[in-house]
Amino acid sequence: MTIQNFAFAPTSLKVKTGTTVTWTNKDSDAHTVTSSGSGGPLHSAPLTTGATYRYTFTKAGTYAYFCTIHPFMTATVVVTP
Repeated sequence: MTIQNFAFAPTSLKVKTGTTVTWTNKDSDAHTVTSSGSGGPLHSAPLTTGATYRYTFTKAGTYAYFCTIHPFMTATVVVTP
């Protein structure tokens, strides 16, 4: 996943259970990868330019997330068995 131009790309990613997804910040501003709603598994520290965040999805489902610094930035990861 790329974070660039104040957007996550792609905005929806489909992966299989057990896949590790890596987000890379290519913007000059910091961004986070944070689950929407409470109790979600995604919770990165602010990512500076070039920084990465990785998460391995172990359960099927749809994981919505956003940037806490720029809440208009949203995306989803769809995990299938």
